[in-house]
Amino acid sequence: MEYDEDLISLIEAASDERCDECVGRVPDRRDLVTYVTGPGGRPMPILKTLQSTMCKMNCLYCATRRDRDVRRRSMNPDELASLFHELLSHGLVEGIFLSSGIVGDSDRTMERIVETARIIRKRYGFKGYIHLKIMPGASDAAIEDAISLATRVSVNIEAPNRMRLSKIAPEKDFDISIQTIRRARKLIMESGLQVSQTTQLVVGAAGETDREILESIGRLYKELGVSRTYFSGFRPVPDTPLDNLPPADPRRIARLYQADFLIRRYGFEVEEIPLEDDGNLSLGIDPKMKWAISHPEFFPVEVNTADREILLKVPGIGPKSAWKILMMRREGGIRGLEDLKRAGVWIQRASGFITINGRRPLSQLSLDI
Repeated sequence: MEYDEDLISLIEAASDERCDECVGRVPDRRDLVTYVTGPGGRPMPILKTLQSTMCKMNCLYCATRRDRDVRRRSMNPDELASLFHELLSHGLVEGIFLSSGIVGDSDRTMERIVETARIIRKRYGFKGYIHLKIMPGASDAAIEDAISLATRVSVNIEAPNRMRLSKIAPEKDFDISIQTIRRARKLIMESGLQVSQTTQLVVGAAGETDREILESIGRLYKELGVSRTYFSGFRPVPDTPLDNLPPADPRRIARLYQADFLIRRYGFEVEEIPLEDDGNLSLGIDPKMKWAISHPEFFPVEVNTADREILLKVPGIGPKSAWKILMMRREGGIRGLEDLKRAGVWIQRASGFITINGRRPLSQLSLDI
């Protein structure tokens, strides 16, 4: 299926938006579809695009910043909804993520995004995945409209705090973004709808440390009900004020996702995540393994008696394998490494930190990421 150049530009402009755990992009300009992790871990193809590349903001890192000399493109709600329906009819996509440059004010921008989603839902009867971006400062009415149509909504905070945001987006107000997240959470709770809420940060452009990032997302999870955070590694864009900065190290982004997962799924407190003296995560070893090595007093853990929270501290044991261990214990217990393998445990990582019926297993510890 051929796309016109305007649509290709809108899709490519959305590439820095993290809408889900992306697992790849079809490397063909005729078929620019993004794959995200869907139900059960299955790759799910979606259309991820901007409504418009016009923007009144002048963020220092952004390819569509106001003062950058670039051709601007937009699609109206009818056009974009029709295109999505065509892709859906051909079996090319199963959902949509929709964002936009800020055109006029936040509500005017939201109106076009919401209308696109409304046409997709009402005219075409689509019942699947729709992720809508909420613009900071949007009114309650605009947020309610988005919530009524979306599977997921998100407000990007872009940086971990006011000071760092001022370095990359001096026209934006960090407090307004946080207030918008808080109002969206309240409206979601009042609606009774099963709509999740996420956010995104740009990493590596503002001189922020990983400690700042983790402290910020920890507050978002505990106080504002955000379900997860996405990290967009900074990439210098020609003809922007930050085009002389180096790109973010991909290893740093990977470590941040690992630390974030420990906080969201493994029960780690932000303060438990091990950092280097400069306030950043180690690039050479993953944070869970580093925590385990730094806490010899905690180990070994007996897999046949430890509760779930203790098992999740063991390298090589994740939420799924911890649950399977608990199930297997009800059926006679863990007798050896083969049982743990069947439970999905990464034996090379776990073996140095566990006992099985009081005995240490004979398997070499691996520090591989």
